[in-house]
Amino acid sequence: MRHNNKINHLGRKSAHRNSMLANMAASLILEKRIITTTAKAKALRLYVEPMITRSKDDSTNSRRIVFAQLQNKYAVTELFREVSQKVANRPGGYTRIIKLGLRAGDNADMCMMELVDYNDIYTNGKKAAKATKTTRRGGKKKAAEAPKAEEAPVTEAPAAEAKAE
Repeated sequence: MRHNNKINHLGRKSAHRNSMLANMAASLILEKRIITTTAKAKALRLYVEPMITRSKDDSTNSRRIVFAQLQNKYAVTELFREVSQKVANRPGGYTRIIKLGLRAGDNADMCMMELVDYNDIYTNGKKAAKATKTTRRGGKKKAAEAPKAEEAPVTEAPAAEAKAE
């Protein structure tokens, strides 16, 4: 029985697993996106998200705790300077796992893991909206005012001026 065995050991001893997760976390923070197996990405999510949450409080103690786990001063600097500013108003869920299919050599399930706020494809270059508090109460919802799509009228004036010249 697997009582209280919630960690995925990934077929490695604890020292190897901790070193691998620290290296992957540093790569994710520095590069904003890595490609790895799905099992490693799920283990990495549990490892890196508490660090990102801790980076919101930029104190000496927080930096020391994160550096003790990462052992990479460039990744710690990047995390506390840039990443923490982007995720300041996000309550959690800082990473996204996108499955890519199977690896050709050994048929391992591959995925791309990325920091959510650094992907311009999903956000379309717009800033993330501030999270609003949602309630679970019933009743009628207020009619949300949807922005009306106003099309700009097509003018023929520039073309007419070009022909007149």
